[in-house]
Amino acid sequence: MGKRRQDIELILLEALEKQTPAERTIFLDQVCGDDVRMRAELESLLGSHAQAGDFLQTPPLAQDFCLDETPVVEGPGTVIGRYKLLQKIGEGGMAVVYMAEQTEPIRRKVALKIIKLGMDTRQVIARFEAERQAPALMDHPCIAKVLDAGATETGRPYFVMELVTGVSITEYCDKNSLSTKDRLGLFLQVCQAVQHAHQKGIIHRDLKPSNVMVTHHDGKPVPKVIDFGIAKATNQTLTEKTLFTRYAHIIGTPAYMSPEQAELSDLDIDTRSDIYSLGVLLYELLTGTTPFSEEELRKAGYIEMQRVIREQEPVRPSTKLSTLGETLTDIAKCRNCTPDLLRKAVRGDLDWIVMKSLEKDRTRRYETVSGLA
Repeated sequence: MGKRRQDIELILLEALEKQTPAERTIFLDQVCGDDVRMRAELESLLGSHAQAGDFLQTPPLAQDFCLDETPVVEGPGTVIGRYKLLQKIGEGGMAVVYMAEQTEPIRRKVALKIIKLGMDTRQVIARFEAERQAPALMDHPCIAKVLDAGATETGRPYFVMELVTGVSITEYCDKNSLSTKDRLGLFLQVCQAVQHAHQKGIIHRDLKPSNVMVTHHDGKPVPKVIDFGIAKATNQTLTEKTLFTRYAHIIGTPAYMSPEQAELSDLDIDTRSDIYSLGVLLYELLTGTTPFSEEELRKAGYIEMQRVIREQEPVRPSTKLSTLGETLTDIAKCRNCTPDLLRKAVRGDLDWIVMKSLEKDRTRRYETVSGLA
């Protein structure tokens, strides 16, 4: 595959992950720049995809995009192996997640993730295999378990995971008005899960509230770390297929990514990147906001976003609380306390712990998640 063709394919796949046309436009602005030819080619391919509905028409660039002559669309009631699909519970650019019922040897509800029709390129399959293999290496109560894997009759891979029913950790804490102490209790469980992943040689690289769901077990809240879709192995291979770093794309979610992730290469990412992301998560659990606004980062443009993440120092959590004005009353209420008590609780040790986790120079962060916890 030629270099330009490979670049076009990777950019197209990334663009298809964007949830709205506006997000796709911003992304294309960032990666295409003044390359009018590339922009036109990508817009044409995206247009073909939109016209095709759920099916991706074969574009000129890729013999890798394989559609069956009589494609089958999965939906509620479809049976895949031992699993009957019940309802769609999630969807991205590449894959769909269903709640399903396992019929044998035992009956139980599970989550089944399957690559979309037409998206079974070598790159997507390689990423999918890595996402499946990473959690399969681990065994921790706060990490969603992989239960099974296989392929449909048409050859599209799927994998089956423990069904995690719940909400994000930040939403759970706010809805239940959890105190700072109780929030820290949940956060410590998340840290233990991430430390387990690191001990197994896995770096998550996308720790954020939506990837830490809270469910209940025996009446107690239990956080579950999910979505190892961009995980990196430190001492083993997650897939035999080649994994390319996405073209001109920083891997992760801007508001939660470490300064080293804000580079165009993932070759120098280690476990301390996850420690930074945990620091952002703790910052948000304490203050109700991230150190740098996700919306403002995206509006800033690609180069400025990189600069902010890599160079701009965040303010301390207690200082951030002092800048929130009337919003602080609501934030404190969600933490079952007053604004003054919240500022007092955060000021001091928690300020110091968060800021050490958020050091731009990773050598100044905690060496391990256990050190943070």
